[in-house]
Amino acid sequence: MNLTAANTAIVLDSTADFPDAQEHHPNWRVVPLYVNFGTDSYKDGVDLTAHEFYERLRTSNETPTTSQPTPGDFRAAYDELGGYERIVSLHLAATLSGTYQSAVSAADERVRVIDSETASVAIAMLALAIQRRLDRGTTDEEIDELVVRYRDALGLIFTVDTLEFLARGGRIGKARAFAGQLMNVKPILSIRDGEVIPLKRVRGNRKAFQEFVDALDSRTRDEPGLRIGIAHADAPERMAELEKMVRDRRPQARIEMETSLGAVIGAHAGPGTVGFFWFADED
Repeated sequence: MNLTAANTAIVLDSTADFPDAQEHHPNWRVVPLYVNFGTDSYKDGVDLTAHEFYERLRTSNETPTTSQPTPGDFRAAYDELGGYERIVSLHLAATLSGTYQSAVSAADERVRVIDSETASVAIAMLALAIQRRLDRGTTDEEIDELVVRYRDALGLIFTVDTLEFLARGGRIGKARAFAGQLMNVKPILSIRDGEVIPLKRVRGNRKAFQEFVDALDSRTRDEPGLRIGIAHADAPERMAELEKMVRDRRPQARIEMETSLGAVIGAHAGPGTVGFFWFADED
């Protein structure tokens, strides 16, 4: 079957941090996860924007929790896309959330559910790569090859102000080895095979930023196919620094996304987090 933007839809969950995806791509939908402050429950990116979440986080005495969409939430999205013959449903790593399993439970024969094995902008960038292929016509086999290559070749590093939020939510993975370190030590982290892993510890934001510079210099080339994503949790000045770094060092690259980490990812990463994503794709 020839898959196109006319006959194939893409469904994301809100951890892709692309809340206005449908405005850019009419064949896309975003299914929100839930963020809870005590007994108050909000749909991520629908009832509670990223800005509103960080404002509340600063003043609330309650620790936010998160929960996955129900199979019914996914079923409603799939039903809304009834005019499409196929649906590609891309989601947060199954090791980090039950979101993928909810999507699987709701899927019918039209729906192909994919575990991205990653999080945040990395999910959205994979969806954009699939969309580019849909725009020119593609196949299941080509999407299979893309997903495998993406998982292998995606570059992702991020730093958090504190590991407290990751530890509190149980998403700390192997980065637990960095917990309880001295003040002002910044962990440099990544996600591999759906698990948060530690890369390095540095002292202070300047040295953390240098790790992003080193990653860009050593792991990418300046070419038009280089695609970049940048995300921040209530730290726009850090995102602006990373944008300038890319413009200066990789002028041919395309910055595909610059966004705020939404409430769900922000609840687990914490304010001050900044993430940097890259993928070389000529398509």
